[in-house]
Amino acid sequence: MPPQARVVPRFAAEPSQEGVPYGRWQERLRSELLAACETLNTDGVDIGEVGEIVFYPERSWHGHAYVPATAITADGYELFGYVRFIPARDGSEPSGFTTKVDFTEQTAERNPQWRLDVCDEVIGSWRGAGGALAAMTLVWGRPLLPGGRIATAELGDLTVDQCELFDERFTLIAPDDYRGDLLEIKLWSGKGQELARESLYEDEAQEQGQQDA
Repeated sequence: MPPQARVVPRFAAEPSQEGVPYGRWQERLRSELLAACETLNTDGVDIGEVGEIVFYPERSWHGHAYVPATAITADGYELFGYVRFIPARDGSEPSGFTTKVDFTEQTAERNPQWRLDVCDEVIGSWRGAGGALAAMTLVWGRPLLPGGRIATAELGDLTVDQCELFDERFTLIAPDDYRGDLLEIKLWSGKGQELARESLYEDEAQEQGQQDA
């Protein structure tokens, strides 16, 4: 095979081993997230009581596992974030728990044109040739249309991660913003038909367009 024109980390994260958490493990993660919500700085915005927490498939990268989550509050805001921890190895218990959570008023219910409901958070970096940096990004979400089976992350038309849907949810870890290339998230059917795509930067592009108008 000829040399690759675009050298970036592909499929750097381990595939989901457990899928969506349940039982006692789900309750442990829920308690970690609720504790983080209690200390969340909302800049004076009353977001309301936290509703049902929806968890997404776990993914592991760079020695840590990530379990993303979302929740709609009583006042219609969406909380989004993740629990990070060191996975159990050789009979040990998971350890080193840290949690990050934020909120937004941009929800799927307020944006009926969305076909994918996606959240993202930069969790690290990867240094390429000439010191160019890629932002290693955790992406999680759900399709808003039926028929999807696999979600992929693509950087410059190169697939850099993929995840089968678990209970209509997916989690990806992929390089972003590298040498001018930006991530796109795509949803595929079981027969390989593209059903939807979403850029992580569409909202920013729309805001810039409105400012320039």
